[in-house]
Amino acid sequence: MSEFRIHHDVNELLSLLRVHGGEGAEVYIDLLQKNRTPYVTTTVSAHSAKVKIAEFSRTPEDFLKKYDELKSKNTRHLDSLVYLLSKLTEDKETLQYLQQNAKERAEFAANAATSGNTNFSIPSSTSKISLQDLEELRKHLGSVTANSSVQQPLELTRKILRDKQNKKNSSQPIPVFPSWVYERPALIGDFLIGTSLSTDTTVPIGTLPLASQESMIVEDLLYVLIGVDGRYITAQSLVGRQNRAFALDPNLDLSIKELVTRILPVATSYSAVTRFIEEKSSFEYGQVNHALAAAMRTLIKEYMILITQLEHLQRQGLLSLQKLWFYIQPTMRTLEILASLATSVDKGECMGGSTLSLLHDKTFNYTGDSQAQELCLYLTKAASVPYFEILEKWIYRGIINDPYSEFMVEEHELQKEKIQEDYNDKYWDQRYTVVQQQIPSFLQKMADKILSTGKYLNVVRECGRDVTCPVAKEVIYTLKERAYVEQIEKAYNYASKVLLDFLMEEKELVAHLRSIKHYFLMDQGDFFVHFMDLTEEELKKPVDDIVTTRLEALLELALRMSTANTDPFKDDLKIDLMPHNLVTQLLRVLAIETNQEKAVINADPTELTLCGLEAFSFDYIVKWPLSLIINRKALTRYQMLFRHMFYCKHVERQLCNVWISNKTAKQFSLHSAKWFAGAFTLRQRMLNFVQNIQYYMMFEVMEPTWHILEKNLKLASNIDDVLSHHTSFLDNCLKDCMLTNPELLTIFSELMSVCVMFTNCMQRFTQSMKLDNEMNRLTLEDGTMLAPPTEEECAKETTRKQLTSKLLAERADSLHLTLGFEATINKFDSSFSTHLLDLLDKLSVYSTNDCEHSMLNIIYRLDFNGFYTERLEHMSAERSQKAAPLLPHL
Repeated sequence: MSEFRIHHDVNELLSLLRVHGGEGAEVYIDLLQKNRTPYVTTTVSAHSAKVKIAEFSRTPEDFLKKYDELKSKNTRHLDSLVYLLSKLTEDKETLQYLQQNAKERAEFAANAATSGNTNFSIPSSTSKISLQDLEELRKHLGSVTANSSVQQPLELTRKILRDKQNKKNSSQPIPVFPSWVYERPALIGDFLIGTSLSTDTTVPIGTLPLASQESMIVEDLLYVLIGVDGRYITAQSLVGRQNRAFALDPNLDLSIKELVTRILPVATSYSAVTRFIEEKSSFEYGQVNHALAAAMRTLIKEYMILITQLEHLQRQGLLSLQKLWFYIQPTMRTLEILASLATSVDKGECMGGSTLSLLHDKTFNYTGDSQAQELCLYLTKAASVPYFEILEKWIYRGIINDPYSEFMVEEHELQKEKIQEDYNDKYWDQRYTVVQQQIPSFLQKMADKILSTGKYLNVVRECGRDVTCPVAKEVIYTLKERAYVEQIEKAYNYASKVLLDFLMEEKELVAHLRSIKHYFLMDQGDFFVHFMDLTEEELKKPVDDIVTTRLEALLELALRMSTANTDPFKDDLKIDLMPHNLVTQLLRVLAIETNQEKAVINADPTELTLCGLEAFSFDYIVKWPLSLIINRKALTRYQMLFRHMFYCKHVERQLCNVWISNKTAKQFSLHSAKWFAGAFTLRQRMLNFVQNIQYYMMFEVMEPTWHILEKNLKLASNIDDVLSHHTSFLDNCLKDCMLTNPELLTIFSELMSVCVMFTNCMQRFTQSMKLDNEMNRLTLEDGTMLAPPTEEECAKETTRKQLTSKLLAERADSLHLTLGFEATINKFDSSFSTHLLDLLDKLSVYSTNDCEHSMLNIIYRLDFNGFYTERLEHMSAERSQKAAPLLPHL
């Protein structure tokens, strides 16, 4: 059972029991997932569970009747449910709770009904209901009765099935029998009610001697047994799906009537089987039902041969009623089983795999009755032939030819090209899916492998290569499941190897992943230094002002002039300017397939205009079939990791530029250097933070996880393993880089913003001093020197430089005083320290509560000398004090 199904069932159960509040469904879901064990249904366990509930029930007859009804409808997991209920009968505490809950629900329903009566306009006892109201009430009650009891006409049922199948297979409409097949009832082998085919005058049978009565009744019975009314035995009209009943002449001798009553069930079974054959022979009911009807028709032909032989004896006067009863007895059991199967298929509205499940269960249940089991085995083998033909085509060639929607695997119209366009496209998961109700019970355990086998071969076929399994053998129904398992295992192993070799060797999957790692995980250091040097000015512009073609040209230049030039897949790398910053993109991705998705996607854009650095990302061109692994979802994960690290690299470069400008400014003697020293210290703390975060992400998260991925890919035995390992690699990288936690990412983004604002402030201050321009002016003030400067000129220049330095220092002090630069630096320091402490505190909490121990490495790196330890301990103590008053209430 999938996790989604468990969530749904638990919430549905809580809703039915009217349980509100408390710890919610999550606690029960976790318990179920941890403690669930597979239940293997056996005939013995199902029977003992049924007996136990019947003994416990106040109305055992009603329970057994309902059980038989559901069993006849081939209800899935019925035995598992009965087993669970039998276990509940042993739990007194649970029973007591359910009884109390039932009582409360009954009282609530009674109160609701009482209060609900006020919503209807009930005429007072003194007034009379008008004719119009009475007519509306009659129509309403009539429609309710009709909907609940009247069976749909067969013609309407066929039309519904035909429309449904034609909708799924619009290119291959199913054939239809001509209308005259259904308009001529005489073609059907069943009774014609309301028409008398005999023109003979009926002699009252009570007036005849006993021998004559017997002779007349034998003749009538031979007619009735082949679906034709006799003179003294007539079939009654059917109501719904009831069995055929017969009316006997009341004047018939009692001894004869008794024996006739024993023989008539054969006619009843024949009628049910004949109607089933005629109905299921239509194309609308699918190939499996058609094959089952054909097999039953063959048995009915043998039955008709027997009746013909009996008629021959009757004409010779050699057939008495006792002899008829003797000859018909072996056939009675056969027709009874056929009628039982026909009724079960009808009630369960079975088609395809569900019909085979019912037949298999019936065959298995007749263990001990060799004749009945042999009959069911014959019918199941015949019915399974068209199903197994579809199965063979699927597991041996990867092709589905299922015009009547009977197979366990269903194909959906999805385009493989969309994998590169839509994040939420699930081609691999949704192109082919398992239809649970069409899985034969004897193939239930192998359903996943059957699905995967065909999917693997289908991928190779769509790449233009025709594949046929060399170990292909005809699949034949048998009660020994091992035969299916061996054949499906061989086909699965072949398909897995073919696709895996195709992707790994011919399509070079690992080489493509390594290429993506070079660029998206910033593995090529010289390429990124060169690229960022070339694009720095362009990426500082707003997104709307950036010329994408210029960026593409600069990317091409950086690729050609670095070690990335040796990468054979470098031309697949492209530029992508995202419409949102990283935090917004993360929130949009996390909201996919949740209730918040629509709200997040349709939200008004509130963020400021992005600059190129915030919007910049790489994209990668992936062709089929590699796009199964490197799909849009995977590329989006790579992009988030890249944007995260790329912006960190940008902040580091900005802080290094500040360091360079500070080195230039330090040669001047400023009168008030305390605030400048504080700025230097803050810059160094920021640089230490950014560099340690980058080191952690690259060398403690991505590189070890990548090596694990490479090792797992070498051991992978099928494409599903490759998908799983690749997804696990990306998920672990995102989680350990704080990209799956919006709270941590928001704090980290604020830290980066503080660093960027600080670097901008320092750059503006350095520019305001115009140190470089002033020095150039002093050097070139005397104009172009045609000869080396004299000693007098050098002395003058030295004096001017000293005077200028003094003036600049005074100017800087005045700037500091007027603009409050020291206060600005203090604010930056305070903001940075607050956010950093908040980040370390949150990391400590998540690493402890969620057992994410890798995040502790960030704390150890940033707090290597225990500078923040005391503050973190103080914050932890405050949290404990706030939580302490809540403990007694837990």
